[in-house]
Amino acid sequence: MNKNNTIKTLKRNQKNYPLFLDKLIWVALLVLIQAWFIVITSISLREKYLELQTIMSVLSALVVWYIINQPINPSYKLAWSVTILFIPIFGGLFYILLSVNTYRRKFRNGIRSSVQRAKHHLKQDPSVLNHIETISRHAIPQAEYIQNLTKYPVYENTYVEYFSSGEAMYFSMLAELEKAKHFIFLEYFIIHEGVFWDSVLTILKKKAMQGVDIRIIYDDMGSISTLPEGYDAMLRDYGIKCYAFNPFRPILSLRLNNRDHRKILVIDGHTSFTGGINLADEYINHLEMNGYWKDTGIMLKGEATWNFTNMFLQLWQYLANEKVDYERFHTPVSKYPKHFPQNGNGFVQPYADNPLFSEVVAENVYLNMIHRATKYIYITTPYLIVDNEMITALTLAAQSGIDVRIITPGVPDKKAVFMMSRSFYEPLLKAGVKIYEYTPGFIHAKMMVVDDNYAVVGSINMDFRSLYLHFECAAFLYHCEVIEDIKEDIEDTIAVSQEITYEYCLNLNRPYRLWQSLLRLYAPLL
Repeated sequence: MNKNNTIKTLKRNQKNYPLFLDKLIWVALLVLIQAWFIVITSISLREKYLELQTIMSVLSALVVWYIINQPINPSYKLAWSVTILFIPIFGGLFYILLSVNTYRRKFRNGIRSSVQRAKHHLKQDPSVLNHIETISRHAIPQAEYIQNLTKYPVYENTYVEYFSSGEAMYFSMLAELEKAKHFIFLEYFIIHEGVFWDSVLTILKKKAMQGVDIRIIYDDMGSISTLPEGYDAMLRDYGIKCYAFNPFRPILSLRLNNRDHRKILVIDGHTSFTGGINLADEYINHLEMNGYWKDTGIMLKGEATWNFTNMFLQLWQYLANEKVDYERFHTPVSKYPKHFPQNGNGFVQPYADNPLFSEVVAENVYLNMIHRATKYIYITTPYLIVDNEMITALTLAAQSGIDVRIITPGVPDKKAVFMMSRSFYEPLLKAGVKIYEYTPGFIHAKMMVVDDNYAVVGSINMDFRSLYLHFECAAFLYHCEVIEDIKEDIEDTIAVSQEITYEYCLNLNRPYRLWQSLLRLYAPLL
């Protein structure tokens, strides 16, 4: 039986939970009650006390002044300023209640402290950087930027395998999980009970009984409608250590924006997976959602896996509130399994982005690649919601004669977000950027390939949330043979996609374009 038939014959084990037990409904209701209370109270006070109305308006003006002077993206400044000034009576108070609270401050300080402690266990081999420089001086700035800002080193001697579909990666993940002897780390935005997750969980239960150290982090918001309440405790009953990241509490706070969007699997410190693929059935097309679900990922075997191990342990140390012995999980090459592929060509540099630090690493890595392109730039992203810096970089590249191509979904998963993505087409198309919508369905892959030499594969979308608000991860690849596989897959994807023209955007009806403009203004906040 082939792999496709295997997926089709597997039975779903989806559990149905009563509606009144759905955590999302109750939390959303409580948040709406808080927002309603703030609005009604502010309106009531405004009607009764003219002096208070003046004070609240002055407060809103001061908040706008504060926002304008913050070192944040101008798009955020504009969206918040317009919102507060449009509703000055309670707009400033609303922003303060969202952004200033003890809960958010402890969250920020705890993770920052954990990340700083972990960086001491990341060491760059200078000979690797020297080797890159002998091949191309143009590649050094990117590798050094990532290393200097995040401390994640660049490696040689790492084998890379590319998966052009979730189905292909699914079977490889199961095969590698079966080989685990010491530890397994999983960090995912979405876990959804079904064929994919149940297959993984079956192996994890067996490995836990064999004494393998298994640890799982899943994002509570990402999995809020796919897992029952207290699922982390259920997994602990199986002998699997587990934490839900940033639990979704019914408190109005900007902390709710900081989700763990990473996709990481680490096995025994020498094998790792990343990409756009979550642990849910739509990612292997067992569950059809929005047509064919196109996604991609990579497997690393070798020294570069240490970066993914380290970034997992950073969040684990914070969530478990325990001191982690990092070196216990730093597997030396001498302890790799026999017949292990250690001679991967090229250079591999997994890295993470953290929204609680001021540097926007995810976006800057993309910008570095765009600025150094001389022939072509190929991008795949499910969402195209970018800031002025990214628009400027892409349009400048296209106007300089570089072949810039972007693939977005033809069948959206969220209609409002799809409309918002399309609102960014016009300036890009006008400058000569080519945009394609994937006709068979929804493309969830997050990749960039430049000039046959550079590639990034990971969890990072081309949108404000990924670039500014989420915890993300990816791998920067340079001079690797697998880059040719990625390029060919993107070209095959373009072949089944519809090209969108500048004239098409101009011919959209005026009400639609007006609505797009409004969505685009508030893109940073959605």
